Amino acid sequence: MTDPSFIVEVGQGRTQGADFAQLPALARRLGVSFRDATPPRHLALQGAGGVRLHALDWGGDGAPALFLHGGRLTAQTWDYVCLGLRGRVRAIALDLRGHGDSDRSEDYTFDSDVADIGAVLDALAWPRAHLVGMSYGGFTAAHFAAAAPQRVLSLVTIDVGPGVAFEGTARMRGFFRRVHPSAGLDAMVEAAMQTSPWSDRERVTYRMAAMMRRRESGDWDWAYDGHRSPDYPALLAKVEEMVIAAERVAGPCLVVRGGRSEVFSDEAAARFAARFANGEWIAVPDAGHNVQEDNPAGLIAALLRFWSQLALA
Repeated sequence: MTDPSFIVEVGQGRTQGADFAQLPALARRLGVSFRDATPPRHLALQGAGGVRLHALDWGGDGAPALFLHGGRLTAQTWDYVCLGLRGRVRAIALDLRGHGDSDRSEDYTFDSDVADIGAVLDALAWPRAHLVGMSYGGFTAAHFAAAAPQRVLSLVTIDVGPGVAFEGTARMRGFFRRVHPSAGLDAMVEAAMQTSPWSDRERVTYRMAAMMRRRESGDWDWAYDGHRSPDYPALLAKVEEMVIAAERVAGPCLVVRGGRSEVFSDEAAARFAARFANGEWIAVPDAGHNVQEDNPAGLIAALLRFWSQLALA
């Protein structure tokens, strides 16, 4: 059980981000099945070096599972998936330091993000957990698993691994260079719809709301610290070093890619999974890089199949 002192109930001091009241209808539209639509609890947890980290606790009595988002995203990128997994695992989605409602920090080194995983597991009193990480969260999880394999029930990496095609992220990076949230939520939704005109406007609105915050001044900004500048060459080197996890992690690993992803290919996923003693891979159809938002029902099905094989969830 989580120490009650860490729990901040919904409605107490947190009103930003996407509106959970909109989640059930959107999740059903995406084919996600669920019984309990209660919003998650908000946790305040201590990360490495004392930084305060925010997390969403979706409850459940199953095996513990920690979900880690990609760069520039927030814990809410997992809303559809965690809603659908409620009751199957004890799902908690973390805002990485400098993202979402976690504190900003002077230390944004990769090692600090890896150390935060261990600190969060300690704060939750979880000796071991399933780790599920997408993109940046995926290779952070893999490096933690390599350093502390005894704390990992299973490892799931999503659309990341050795052999990623950095050029496949050009459209996403271009969007963030081209727009600024100071124009407000509606303007950001319009900009996103112009980039992807075939997208579902209500889902885009939910996503952009999760990625934005209003400052005390009233101005809008991204829900991450702008001082956290990505060093792409260094990060790509860390991605290639994910093979270290394959050498050190004896437990099961699932490598996931989006079936439409331009970032991570079938061939790269298969090669990476083959490096693990107990690895497999799957392509989730109808999904790009953000598998958890594009096809959450497909990802949920893949996770449940994987975990059921382990007889752990």
